[in-house]
Amino acid sequence: MLEALELAKTAASLGEVPVGAVVVRDGEIIGKGYNLRENKKSASAHAEIIAIEQACNALGSWRLSGCTLYVTMEPCPMCAGAIVNSRIDRVVYGCKDVVAGCCGSVINFNAYPFNHSFTIESGVCETQATELLKGFFAEKRKRENK
Repeated sequence: MLEALELAKTAASLGEVPVGAVVVRDGEIIGKGYNLRENKKSASAHAEIIAIEQACNALGSWRLSGCTLYVTMEPCPMCAGAIVNSRIDRVVYGCKDVVAGCCGSVINFNAYPFNHSFTIESGVCETQATELLKGFFAEKRKRENK
């Protein structure tokens, strides 16, 4: 999770919402990502999607069984769908997303009869992840009000 937090800081330095993600298999990071929606002008450039794509490339497969996704903020519907479709076994996230979270906040993807489900652990490094987001949006509001 500490690597995901560092990636979130990178996103913030680029003017992106500070979310970072890593995919881990057998104790090794095989995929990394941070939000790049603004820079890439792409709705799908979420940290989780980028990390999942890197992990698939690293393994040469779309199946990420045996992998854990660490992400600083609870995954949205798109990212939760990618988690299901890539067969990731476990998701560990920092802070909740009360607007679009799909691992328990707004909905829980595991409550639906998809062909795959994943375990969820929340609240890991929650304070650090929350502080990054709050600081980012406070600074953004300050810049916009000048």
